[in-house]
Amino acid sequence: MSVKTYTFFLAPKFSMHAFSSAVDPLYTANRLSGGRLYHWQVVSRDGLPVTASNGVPVAADAAMADAGECEALFVCAGLAAHEQGGRQTTAWLRRIARRGGVIGGLCSGTRLLAEAGLLDGHRCTIHWEDIQPLSEDFPRLQVTANLFEIDRKRITCAGGTAALDLMLHLIGLAHGAVFAGRVSDQFMHQRIRAANDHQRMAPYERLGVREPKLIAAIGAMEENLEDPLSLGEIARTASLSVRQLERLFRQRLGCTPSHYYLELRLHHARLLLMRGASSILAIALAAGFASASHFSRRYREHFGHSPREERGFASSFRSFEP
Repeated sequence: MSVKTYTFFLAPKFSMHAFSSAVDPLYTANRLSGGRLYHWQVVSRDGLPVTASNGVPVAADAAMADAGECEALFVCAGLAAHEQGGRQTTAWLRRIARRGGVIGGLCSGTRLLAEAGLLDGHRCTIHWEDIQPLSEDFPRLQVTANLFEIDRKRITCAGGTAALDLMLHLIGLAHGAVFAGRVSDQFMHQRIRAANDHQRMAPYERLGVREPKLIAAIGAMEENLEDPLSLGEIARTASLSVRQLERLFRQRLGCTPSHYYLELRLHHARLLLMRGASSILAIALAAGFASASHFSRRYREHFGHSPREERGFASSFRSFEP
């Protein structure tokens, strides 16, 4: 049986979780098989070690120029993906694509593939925090909220433990579901999730509530952050009156629905600010605020500092090298 080779290109400040969740199943498959089913190499731009977003350096086996044909290449990035492109990386990725290799993105690696024009006409996915920014920056992409997407010679993954499910899926295609189940069991991963499983936990799992009407109301809020619904619209979605909706939120969550909705929008804005790619006005609009001034005022009231200061904190954190 031929050995399958995977190449992992690590962008600076890549997601260690996504990377290890992809590599460890390959190692475990080799161990359980008693042979060598998989081989992998780690590539960086210059062949030097790459520091992950958690501060841990990972040694590279080769530089891009020396990586060879790359039968299957995965680009692994993290929070700073929008800063990690560049002509050299783009040219190399396009060259791999022209040679017919499989190219994938783990976590924010999807963005680097999009910047290289390698996802046009393909379904793709990315971490749920980045779905909206990616869709706005690349409107021609078919971005889904799935755990992973396999579309011809393009493979994208939401990152985190979704990379484990992706690799278990690929192992299952090559060596059967029973063997993939044995690999999964080594990670105490009780179920190999399908591509179209949800990225995020359901509201009842995250919040510890099980009332269907409360879950419906929260779901309506989460799906309408950019164009906020009125309390009346939310109540109708949950088949409640506004008074019943307010009472349910106070009893189960200890706050009013208006306060809960505002917090959702502000936390959504905070995630966008930490990405650092969009203007403060664009982020204000994406979080359902009519103006940057109104947004800044509510943001300061909630977090104790302005959106501009938040962006400065995030920039300092991304540039920190342990």
